[in-house]
Amino acid sequence: MLRTKGERLRDELVAMADKYGRDRSSLLNILQEVQHRYYSISEYAMQVIADLLDIHPVEIHSVVSFYSFLNARPRGEFVIRLCRTISCDMAGKDQVARQLENDLGITFGETTPDGKFSLEWANCLGMCDQGPALLVNQRVYTHVTPEKIHGILQECRQRFGVHAMAGQKEKHI
Repeated sequence: MLRTKGERLRDELVAMADKYGRDRSSLLNILQEVQHRYYSISEYAMQVIADLLDIHPVEIHSVVSFYSFLNARPRGEFVIRLCRTISCDMAGKDQVARQLENDLGITFGETTPDGKFSLEWANCLGMCDQGPALLVNQRVYTHVTPEKIHGILQECRQRFGVHAMAGQKEKHI
């Protein structure tokens, strides 16, 4: 029997609600898992979650728009966040930013056409004594220089290749 993407997503969301619980306290866990699996949280997913948790959809939108690690628009598999505090600025953040934009062919706030990389600013990564600092998904890189960017991106591309061969999950439902 053929099932639509929406039906498959609904089934996954029901399973997440069963796993984490069907009350307001489960909301962030469910949203984080959806973000991790699909790199964004669609309007449809927000509505289904609202129904499952008996929360108004506007509350779901508020949470998604408030937290920087949640997003309604698709992001790349690798979200690169460069710290833009004054200490990172003084340590050479602008040169690192230019190198990232040049190597990826996008500017901050954009995602590469292949959906692999997104560039974003971070207000603080807590690495002020080790700047410039950058966060790729959950991994922190410190003392980043323009020369180190190529290696960081290559590491990500190698991990992407491994995931793709293993049958990566469907994105952006």
